[in-house]
Amino acid sequence: MVVDELLTALSGVSGAALACCFMAAAVALHWSGRRTARGAATRARQRQQAALESMDKAAQRFRLQVTVEVGEASGGGTPSSTYSCPDSWRGLVPALPWVICQQGFLFWISSAWEVNKGTNCVTTYLADCETQLSQAPKQGLLYGVPVSLKECFSYKGQNSTLGLSLNEGVPAECDSVVVQVLKLQGAVPFVHTNVPQSMLSYDCSNPLFGQSTNPWKSSKSPGGSSGGEGALIGAGGSPLGLGTDIGGSIRFPSSFCGICGLKPTGNRLSKIGLKSCVYGQVAVQLSVGPMARDVESLALCMRALLCEDMFRLDPTVPPLPFKEEVYTSSRPLRVGYYETDNYTMPTPAMKRAVLETKQSLEAAGHTLVPFLPSNIPYALETLSIGGLFSDGGTTFLQSLPLPRSVEKLWELQHEIELYRNSVIAQWRALDLDVLLTPMLGPAMDLNVPGRATGAVSYTLLYNCLDFPAGVVPVTTVTVEDEAQMEHYRGYFGDIWDKVLQKGMKKSVGLPVAVQCVALPWQEELCLRFMREVERLMTPEKRPF
Repeated sequence: MVVDELLTALSGVSGAALACCFMAAAVALHWSGRRTARGAATRARQRQQAALESMDKAAQRFRLQVTVEVGEASGGGTPSSTYSCPDSWRGLVPALPWVICQQGFLFWISSAWEVNKGTNCVTTYLADCETQLSQAPKQGLLYGVPVSLKECFSYKGQNSTLGLSLNEGVPAECDSVVVQVLKLQGAVPFVHTNVPQSMLSYDCSNPLFGQSTNPWKSSKSPGGSSGGEGALIGAGGSPLGLGTDIGGSIRFPSSFCGICGLKPTGNRLSKIGLKSCVYGQVAVQLSVGPMARDVESLALCMRALLCEDMFRLDPTVPPLPFKEEVYTSSRPLRVGYYETDNYTMPTPAMKRAVLETKQSLEAAGHTLVPFLPSNIPYALETLSIGGLFSDGGTTFLQSLPLPRSVEKLWELQHEIELYRNSVIAQWRALDLDVLLTPMLGPAMDLNVPGRATGAVSYTLLYNCLDFPAGVVPVTTVTVEDEAQMEHYRGYFGDIWDKVLQKGMKKSVGLPVAVQCVALPWQEELCLRFMREVERLMTPEKRPF
């Protein structure tokens, strides 16, 4: 979209502020010059192709190994069956012999290679993974489990480009802390996955590696910025992945691709070793979190990461081990909920997802209480956007007007603190345990998320508040939902509402999720709530 057209279409302070995001993305390619960018893109594609060829060779070894083993089992004749790996990766952990673990590991490499052919979600095969598998500590909670990584997680010897030419050919000197902890827990990182350029988008395309697509429907976006993760896991190419979230970047791909994802409190997991375009922005907290096909997998990942190794490698992370008694509790919950934030009108499928989940929770003995955080437009337009672009966008553009002074930045951070306290007071007044909200969905057409930025309201609010929030798929779009979407006009009838309505057409059968929220540092309670929603709703998750 042309920047001038965007600025003309948008009005008011919020429109101008949010337009900074688009402007940054529009000019990012010019930072190093067009010729440099083209050269970097060529090198990145060559590197990606070489990595995929190595990945294919590993997949071929798996297929050959399985053919031989099955053939021998059937008396040497034609194989009577094929190797089958369980849908949940939990079958790969602790008690299995290493050779079985290796077979399962090669299965996932083969699966990821196949999935990538249809989605373009893998940027790099971490070729030392097979060696890492042989060295993995067998006592680890994640022994032998393949883990995919959003490209921003530094991995020794590999590039984290963020889709930017200036980062191509700059390999990391060491692993990020969370990658180190994964390895110490026996997990084996095996691929890097695609992101949108600069990661400041909830689509998934960049000039170096191209467009990733949704595994349920190739004309739809997988979401972003952890979009490669969402596509790979959603299509069965990885059992567990790590993403990051500063406005919904774990939750959008999880929603669009029909999987589960958790955005923890900002400092619950270490961020040392993450590649970024902007460092030092702390008003709106970035979070590191897991993505998987079921809630139990998320919980196991958090259980493994919240260990002494994490607290030793990053002493700034609070030494809070996973609270098992909270996660496994079965006491009835007092659940706040809202059907709309009155900022982005929910699609018919979103509203139905919340209401059906509410009814199921009530039938299971939980108490549902209407609740809506106060002054959401202020939180989004002034606090969140003000925090993300508190320098007027100069970090991206170097020359935008209206940079904030230090005094204004401190004032903004104080306002965020006051707002957070006011919402917590609201929450406490109703004695809530957790909160149920709509989650944007279904998946939009490719390239539409960048033109519907206002729709981040359901997720960005909880980055501003720094509350843990997770996504659980609960239903799929029906023919009736699709018909009702024809009458969608939004609350304002502006360009964002029109783009949203158009971009969500032809979505029958696509997954729809809800968002589960808890107070800061209560990830275990958030996961417990997510598990309850998952148990009650049990949607069809497979696009294949």
